[in-house]
Amino acid sequence: QVQLVESGGGLVQAGGSLRLSCTSARRTSSNNGMGWFRQAPGKEREFVASISWSGGNAIYGESVKGRFAISRDRTKNILYLQMNSLQPEDTAVYFCAAARGALGTSDINGYNYWGQGTQVTVST
Repeated sequence: QVQLVESGGGLVQAGGSLRLSCTSARRTSSNNGMGWFRQAPGKEREFVASISWSGGNAIYGESVKGRFAISRDRTKNILYLQMNSLQPEDTAVYFCAAARGALGTSDINGYNYWGQGTQVTVST
């Protein structure tokens, strides 16, 4: 079983930046695609970004393209999400997830392991 733990969330002003991290307790996830999703109160979980096992083939949701960047350090088993130019609509709980296969995907059903989430709040 893959255990994922997110960190790096917090409160930031609009226009600011945060970097989220996701660590895996098992090296199994290094062979899998990884992704970030977010969920705002009263809304469905939304795809943010994904990355393949090799660290390439990054995919982004339309609302974060050009502002967020996903990356991973396979040697340390850490997934990152650099978030720039944050806006109040980015406020949500952010989850990392391990994909069933080697490639990332925007399909929420393509992931079988999830972290507990980290809160990101962007103030005006």
